[in-house]
Amino acid sequence: QVQLVESGGGLVQPGGSLTLSCAASGIIFKVNVMGWYRQAPGKQRELVARITSCGTTYYADSVKGRCNISRDNAKNAVTLQMNTLRHEDTAVYYCNSNIRTEPTLDTELWGKGTLVTVSS
Repeated sequence: QVQLVESGGGLVQPGGSLTLSCAASGIIFKVNVMGWYRQAPGKQRELVARITSCGTTYYADSVKGRCNISRDNAKNAVTLQMNTLRHEDTAVYYCNSNIRTEPTLDTELWGKGTLVTVSS
């Protein structure tokens, strides 16, 4: 069974930095897009950043210039470096990926989420 396992998160002061990591494990034929979403209390889940297998990136306007997403294709892993964090970045962050789990089947997977709290 393929799963996404996240690490990182925690409490950080405003203006600080944090790194989130996620790795896919299991029988994997190919990892397509990988990304991070977040959900703040009382709000809908939103896309933060994503990166294709070729390295093309997308960032939400709210984090553009403050975050950097990268991936290690050999490890089926994605990392989100977040800088100059703000109170409004507080949310549960979810790793997301589209993975070929069978020769002709792509599956969208989610991690369990990791909490990021920005507070002084």
